[in-house]
Amino acid sequence: MQYGFTDRIVSQKRGPFLKLTKDRSFYLWFFRLTLTIALQNLVVFSVNLADNIMLGAYQETSLSGVALVNQIQFLLQMLTMGVGEGIVVLSSQYWGKRDITSIKRILSGGLRVGLVIAALLWAVVFFFPHEVLSLFTPDQAVVEEGVRYLRIICFSYFFFSYTNILLCAFRSVEIVRVGIVVSLSTLCINVCLNSLLIFGNLGAPRLGAAGAAVATLTARIVESVIVTVYLFRVDRKLQFHPTDFLKFDVLLFRDAVRTGAPVLASNAIWGLAMGTQTAILGHLGAQAIAANSIAATVFQILSVAAYGSASASCVIIGKTIGEGRTELVKQYAATMQILFLGIGLLTGLALFSVKEAILSVYAISEDSKVLAEQFLTILSVTSIGTAYQMPVLTGIVRGGGDTSFVFLNDTIFMWCIVLPASTAAAFLFQLPPVIVFLCLKSDQILKCFVAVVKVNRYRWIRSLAR
Repeated sequence: MQYGFTDRIVSQKRGPFLKLTKDRSFYLWFFRLTLTIALQNLVVFSVNLADNIMLGAYQETSLSGVALVNQIQFLLQMLTMGVGEGIVVLSSQYWGKRDITSIKRILSGGLRVGLVIAALLWAVVFFFPHEVLSLFTPDQAVVEEGVRYLRIICFSYFFFSYTNILLCAFRSVEIVRVGIVVSLSTLCINVCLNSLLIFGNLGAPRLGAAGAAVATLTARIVESVIVTVYLFRVDRKLQFHPTDFLKFDVLLFRDAVRTGAPVLASNAIWGLAMGTQTAILGHLGAQAIAANSIAATVFQILSVAAYGSASASCVIIGKTIGEGRTELVKQYAATMQILFLGIGLLTGLALFSVKEAILSVYAISEDSKVLAEQFLTILSVTSIGTAYQMPVLTGIVRGGGDTSFVFLNDTIFMWCIVLPASTAAAFLFQLPPVIVFLCLKSDQILKCFVAVVKVNRYRWIRSLAR
């Protein structure tokens, strides 16, 4: 689909930035993709919020136990999305060239890698659930609740990886509405089954955390059915056939590994870092775990536009490079940076404004609620940095073909600065949880200085498609 963008070369500059685009079709393209992906993410994160609220109303120990398991789910999500984002980076450039055959080969390879990752993680948590969860907290009551949830939810890993890798492939060719359908089905199924199985309503068994796991597993299975039906019966862009799963291209595989390996490694490092952050807070008590779980879920809900803009910019930049319009890529990058800052300011304001209203629906201890409010106040500030640096680095820079930089940047900031400082704050200086949390989120502001320099040098623009 052509958008009729002008290809004129822009020579005027404003400081380090190229002149912003005045092309109305670009803004329509950007906001159409951003809002659609944001809506999908909103529904997905609403599922987590519903789980949190229902489990919080049931029992705080259950909420804390499931919060620990969700860190494993987050690691799977990071690994799966690492594969998926690698697909988007490479496939979006082939989409600019209208090379559908190569996109199908990339998708086939990505699915294989994703399912292997899911199988490995399933094996670890299924056979060693107590050992894994004990890494996050010494509280055995919380661990036992988490194990009840984990023994069921681990079977959803296969369906989760399959569905989300397919959705990333769809996104690379600008098919985004199916993601909303999938997410809405998950929300409806999850909320309905949660109300039955957590609390034992309408004669259903009262299962608590295990009931939430059954609800989520059921929703994941339905998701995979929906995307499979869409892939083979509805889609007209990819025209995927079951035999395409068996096809293999050595050169494309090498390109995919070279492009996708840093993305996968970056997401793996990030997922492990988030788990480590939870472990640090977990050793500060069950209240810190519950507060962090609530704050993280609320933040995800209200930052969907930032995540949507990152995904949208990756597709736009990749496709434009694939079409060979390098100067237009620079103009788009300059324009997007202003849009990212606007999104960040709105996100931070929204988060600060609604924190008390959202926390009022949680049936948790007053100490946990106060701690969660402090965490949300910090996030309302750092979200501005997140909304700028995250889409700049994972959207523009990564979409432009420089996938290694984000990996190196995340590794240095997280493992050389944030985690050592936070560990020292928690265990050496024994500072309050709110100070530890501030240390854990400090990189969201610090990365902005790196992002603004990197993106405006334009050395990240690389053609990856053959």
